[in-house]
Amino acid sequence: MTRPNGGDLLVETLRALGVDTVFGIVSVHNLPLVEAVDRDLRFVPVRHEAAAVNAADGYARATGNLGCALTSTGTGAGNAAGSLIESLSSGTPVLHITGQIDSEYLGSGRGFIHETKDQLGMLRAVSTHAVTVTDAESAGDILRDAAARALTAPHGPVSVEWPIDLQFAPQQLTGTPLPKPATPALPDPALLDEAAALLSAARRPLVWAGGGANTARPELAALLDALNAGLVTSNSGRGSVPESDDRVLGNYATAPAGRALLAEADVLLSIGTHFRSNETADYSLGLPPVHIQLDLDPAAPGRVYPATVALHGDATAVLAALLGRVTSGATETTWPGRVHKARTDARTAQRHAIGPQAAINDAIRDACPPGSVIARDVTIPSSTWGNRLLEITDPATNVFPRGGGIGQGLAMGIGAALGRPGTPTVVIAGDGGLAVHLGELLTLAQEKPDLTLLVFNDGGYGVLRNMQDNHFPRRSGVDLTTPDFALLAAAVGLPYARIAAESDAGPVIKEATASPGPTLVEIDLTALGPMNTPFTPPVKLPATATDTSGQGGNPS
Repeated sequence: MTRPNGGDLLVETLRALGVDTVFGIVSVHNLPLVEAVDRDLRFVPVRHEAAAVNAADGYARATGNLGCALTSTGTGAGNAAGSLIESLSSGTPVLHITGQIDSEYLGSGRGFIHETKDQLGMLRAVSTHAVTVTDAESAGDILRDAAARALTAPHGPVSVEWPIDLQFAPQQLTGTPLPKPATPALPDPALLDEAAALLSAARRPLVWAGGGANTARPELAALLDALNAGLVTSNSGRGSVPESDDRVLGNYATAPAGRALLAEADVLLSIGTHFRSNETADYSLGLPPVHIQLDLDPAAPGRVYPATVALHGDATAVLAALLGRVTSGATETTWPGRVHKARTDARTAQRHAIGPQAAINDAIRDACPPGSVIARDVTIPSSTWGNRLLEITDPATNVFPRGGGIGQGLAMGIGAALGRPGTPTVVIAGDGGLAVHLGELLTLAQEKPDLTLLVFNDGGYGVLRNMQDNHFPRRSGVDLTTPDFALLAAAVGLPYARIAAESDAGPVIKEATASPGPTLVEIDLTALGPMNTPFTPPVKLPATATDTSGQGGNPS
């Protein structure tokens, strides 16, 4: 028998964590790792390194476990960088292992094959932590520490660069467990008492749940019960309480109904949300006069909006501590009804705004069981109804690029689908975003997950097209050639269907999601018809940017 090497060490580490699937591209600088994973676990050969990280990210979100991606060094690691930014933005636990040239040539700058300048510095810029394996003896400790760091909240991607000679070097497998993360301390009891007193006295309480609330779902629901409070969410906090619940306004804070509800509320408890610009209308959204902010990041409270009480700690423990302190009875009896009305008004208004696409929304939710992942690329359907109207009941099914990068949705959906076998996954993508990583259709055809890919075809970048049509005298770079999707699907061996009318949506999506394996469904937006209200991104433009007169000012 040959002695174990770095690949066997990686398999041992991943097995101990319950990770059974790894995504990547084979290279001369990661051969031992790929060979061992492919032999003992499941290696999914994607077509681009960025997709490897995106798929590992989607796998981690859908399973609640560590995602793992293997890439090559140099250009391969560089290709992965953009997707590491997405994992960094979302706080997803991803272990990214990239090859590196032979250790004796590191830093020599002699142009060794696949060598690049300061690869570790690049990885540090896009990861929560990055490290180099410097000798065979330390490889096990480095790998275990990297996995533990990725899995320690606040989560994020950790990158390990591993010289190829040290990957081949013999290893002693020991079964050493990962180091246990430290438990965050509770806030000062006086602060908990102050926050509980403010919540107990609230007449019109609201809670705003971000991604940090997703690990405290029972405690959050119990707190809503105790206070008779309504719930607003960021996109990342969707499903922390099922959106079928009448108390959940959801991701509608900047809608007219959401703004009115926030203006009426007297106390807001925010949990693990960083109030991103696109969820606060560039920070113009008004919050209630009393704001209790809870976050695991000690720098978060007060960073965007003033915090009356700042609570630093783990959401589960802190909410449990608050539950033991709050008293109920102060909430106005009409407040839950007003929350429900705001919810109904926001959803009714959006259903009207999206016109015929409401039929697609309804068909997805009707065809998919609650455990189905809904992965969404950055495209108009996602930015409008996919991020709001499409009900989410479990945060693990809410997969989308939180960093806003286009083209990442399909690979994230593939990773999520392989992490949840036996449950259908739906991916919402635009024709422009899909073109960024069209090669992943081959991964989809090869791996055959239960995944329905809905391609909304409007012949280009619809979001920016609407923006240019509204503010500029001409279009630039937004009208693109698109493939014949029926022929494209046939070329890679994927079943194909088309939606050209509202009446097509229910039967086509139901059949596609019920069929084993993948299906490509083209949604012909020209045939389907336009939204009643064209969508433009929530981005402010300076007056001079849209001035076509040469005199200054905004012609619109």
